[in-house]
Amino acid sequence: MSDSDDDVPTLSAHTLAALQEFFEETRAENTRNDPSPDADHFAVGAVNEDWRMSQFWYTDDTATRLAEELLHEAGGGGRIACVSAPSVYQKIKQLCGPRGGPAAVAVLEYDRRFAIYGDDFVFYDYNHPLAFAERGVAAGSFDVVLADPPYLSEECLTKVAQTVKYLSKEKVLLCTGAVMEHLAKDLLNVQMCRFLPRHERNLSNDFRCFVNYPSGLLSCG
Repeated sequence: MSDSDDDVPTLSAHTLAALQEFFEETRAENTRNDPSPDADHFAVGAVNEDWRMSQFWYTDDTATRLAEELLHEAGGGGRIACVSAPSVYQKIKQLCGPRGGPAAVAVLEYDRRFAIYGDDFVFYDYNHPLAFAERGVAAGSFDVVLADPPYLSEECLTKVAQTVKYLSKEKVLLCTGAVMEHLAKDLLNVQMCRFLPRHERNLSNDFRCFVNYPSGLLSCG
């Protein structure tokens, strides 16, 4: 053994085992986050939530209730936009099947994994709330818009509200923390519903729905 070999650091068996476990977990996580072409792409959770992008999927019951609300308000042949709410988009597609449902459902999302949904996917960064308009998305082109801003901040809600007002003909369904109630009303003229949306992972903040039209969500718990 040369003198230079003595300077090469070695790892203990315990450290090597921990590193191997880490790499195996990382590979498994990457596999889950990359949906197989054979998977049910429209199942809620087909794409794993990523907390680093502030992603928290709704429970199946909540996703179903919100999807049914949007389908009802859009009516036959209507157009629906889901802004930062991919689990509701997935549930709409599940409920409608391959040939049924509205004329169009768009999922506006920062996470490019949702590009698996083809032409329904519109890349969306709330920091640039109207950038997608350059790709041919017309103002007032959706009968109802659901938005779930990724962050509980005045800046985020203000920018997402710009997006919503651009996209919507009139009807808006907003899901965000109760602490944003007054700002949401100022920006979008919405009122808080009694319906309580729930997530697969329980959030610490009080999360609520808001609408700017007569809705059954206003009265149901």
